[in-house]
Amino acid sequence: MSRKSSSRAASSSSQGSRPRGVNESNGRGGLRIAIAIGAIAIAVLAVVAVVLVSGFGSTTTSSATTGQTVVHGQGGSWTNVTPDRLAQMLQNKDFTLVNVKTPYVGEIDGTDLFIPYDQLTARASDLPQSKSAKILVYCRSGAESAVASQTLLDLGYTNIWNLDGGMNAWQLSGRTLLNKGPS
Repeated sequence: MSRKSSSRAASSSSQGSRPRGVNESNGRGGLRIAIAIGAIAIAVLAVVAVVLVSGFGSTTTSSATTGQTVVHGQGGSWTNVTPDRLAQMLQNKDFTLVNVKTPYVGEIDGTDLFIPYDQLTARASDLPQSKSAKILVYCRSGAESAVASQTLLDLGYTNIWNLDGGMNAWQLSGRTLLNKGPS
């Protein structure tokens, strides 16, 4: 073995399996970069999670003691209520109760109107004329009534309420539904 070959072999074995030109300080720098990239990735995931949980731009303010949650939609807000809160409200009813579930699967006693959520705009003349009238909407699970709440905002209504969890939550709370058929 020549002198040059043996010195390359010795040099190569002292650096282990690292590629030529990489030394300890470069290795630590790479580690620092990897940690920084990991921290950025975690921060991005945290922001995405907050956006997903908050409903893509809508925000909520909750009060467990009142059974109400304010949801901020586009151009205004509505109030989600629990089944217990709705039951209290029905004792001194001062609102129009609208079943927006399509197709009809039943209703809560005291329902005033059945207007499928996707027909609210077309049937706006069936709704109270006053844009400040209190309107409470519900569906089976709360998904269609959330869309209905936003539609009511779009129509200019300002006093909108929504049964959180819909008829499913109503029944899980021990209450019953009527089946009168759509009117």
